[in-house]
Amino acid sequence: MRWTSMLAIFTLFWVLSAFLVMPFGVRTPDELGVTMVPGQANSAPANFNPRLIMRRATVLAVVLFGLYYVNYVNHWITWQDIDISPLFGLK
Repeated sequence: MRWTSMLAIFTLFWVLSAFLVMPFGVRTPDELGVTMVPGQANSAPANFNPRLIMRRATVLAVVLFGLYYVNYVNHWITWQDIDISPLFGLK
């Protein structure tokens, strides 16, 4: 696998991971007892920390990409293993 393909796949894993970890640990102003800014939505996060999200997303993306790459090298799960077309009578 070329390094550009690896970078592209890792980036996809990272973006997916960022969206997966984003809601964890976020609290509303009511939960934290913080005063709200005028015009702020009640559901807006009061403790949003992008650095923490980036760190969590990076760790998760490294783990997921590592599993993907080890599977790619060792051929544990192939496209033939997950082919569901016989279930629908397509073959």
